[in-house]
Amino acid sequence: MRGKSRITLNLLSWIIGLIWLIPFIGVFMTALRPLDELLHGWWNFESFHPTFSNFKSAWFHPTAPLSVGILNSLKVAIPSTVIPIILATMMGYYFSRYRFPFKRSMFILIIITITLPQQMIAIPIYKMLSATGLLDTYTGLILLHTSWGIPWITFFMRNFFTTIPISIEEAARLDGAGDITIFFRIALPLSLPAIGSAATLQFNWVWSDFFLALITVYSPDKLLATQRIPLMRGVYHVDWGLLSSAAITVMIVPIIVYVFLQKYYIKGMIGWATK
Repeated sequence: MRGKSRITLNLLSWIIGLIWLIPFIGVFMTALRPLDELLHGWWNFESFHPTFSNFKSAWFHPTAPLSVGILNSLKVAIPSTVIPIILATMMGYYFSRYRFPFKRSMFILIIITITLPQQMIAIPIYKMLSATGLLDTYTGLILLHTSWGIPWITFFMRNFFTTIPISIEEAARLDGAGDITIFFRIALPLSLPAIGSAATLQFNWVWSDFFLALITVYSPDKLLATQRIPLMRGVYHVDWGLLSSAAITVMIVPIIVYVFLQKYYIKGMIGWATK
């Protein structure tokens, strides 16, 4: 019975996975095939002549080239990932190991900020950036993503550090190690799986962001990749192949990041359950 249950579970997982992939396959076929082959559905393969012309058109689009948009997105996504990871990792360790006044209240405040919808404070954000001269700048957008990432990464890292036995650090302290040495020599190396998980999630969220970029960046030469895809929609004609290829091109970068950090991502997500 146990063997049959495992086979049934695996079969069910494969079916769910295939159902999940069907929309992406449709988008990929739309991007890869000429328009005349899609008139009777992308699943019709009576005529199949794949081409990369849609990808080339999206990359070198005359008004919204993705080549520039992806470079702009990297300028925002990389610092918006690195900065909050550094700050939140130290904050998470501090919350997990030390006692200080109003610790519980501050931690509750962090939890509340995680649940705060971006749309609720869009107008105050716009006014603040406008008043400080950071509107339509990458610096302003990076600060927004950093401030949005620090709370949840702090919560994430704090929970991870609580799984690390304090006895390891106490042994190092008996050998004369200070707080800074313990953090950088012991706690930080042990937290690499959690850092990899947080970095993957933060990068993907920043890269996929459209709302914050929409209200803060509007110069044509500064538009991010996600902002350029809607501009490829024609006035009298919608080229779905062009839009599909642009969407897939934008998806490639987060996939590459996940592939490189996959080992740390999986360890960080399942490591707590195996302690």
